[in-house]
Amino acid sequence: MQLQGKVAFITGAASGIGKQIAAVFAAEGANVVIADLDFKAAQQTAQVLSASRGQTLAVEVDVTDEAQVNAGVELAAKTFGGIDILVSNAGIQIIQPVQELSYADWKKMLAIHLDGAFLTTKACLKHMYAQGRGGSIIYMGSVHSKEASKLKAPYVTAKHGLLGLAKTVAKEAGPAGIHANVICPGFVRTPLVDRQIPEQAKELGISEEQVISDVMLKDTVDGEFTSLEDVARVALLFAAFPSNALTGQSLTVSHGWSME
Repeated sequence: MQLQGKVAFITGAASGIGKQIAAVFAAEGANVVIADLDFKAAQQTAQVLSASRGQTLAVEVDVTDEAQVNAGVELAAKTFGGIDILVSNAGIQIIQPVQELSYADWKKMLAIHLDGAFLTTKACLKHMYAQGRGGSIIYMGSVHSKEASKLKAPYVTAKHGLLGLAKTVAKEAGPAGIHANVICPGFVRTPLVDRQIPEQAKELGISEEQVISDVMLKDTVDGEFTSLEDVARVALLFAAFPSNALTGQSLTVSHGWSME
């Protein structure tokens, strides 16, 4: 198993992409911390994984609350003896054109995606440095880390920002054997994406079927959504990679939606 004995702290892990990453990491031998704002759902996910795949811990964490982040990370480190992997995955989406977007929603989006990434990184780095055994920090970016779409200004801005944070952390933490990388998925059929379909249909004046075929999947090579498993496997690659050769990078997993 590629992550035997490692401790992974995963935000937004009670559902969707984070939950699938938690399942894959647990299957590979990691002790997994299910960190989520929805504590009940986090507990349920932890129970399911611990029943079949090993040790888990549920923690209630609002990633924009520094005290909650620090307390959650400290509890995880105390429970399992450290932190080896951070997956900064918590996120939301708000669909609005720039001229109609409230400043409050702009700040909310950047706080969850960027402030949350910063706060969890800072808290986990403390333990990774002290342990002296390296580590892996994985940010959940998006194709929108490199591209743009209408109606998603704060999301696009935040996801672009994660590239800069990852590169900086990679430079600073590399001498300690800590890697930082970004996963950039295309559209994945999670509740987050499912909620966007009617919202975009309304804003763009098209049908929901057209949102899927002409907006979300138009530029893929096969008309397919990226799967949860696709993203989780890339997370495993980053988490298990043994050297500084793979750090400060971003990997797009999008069925060709975006190519470099």
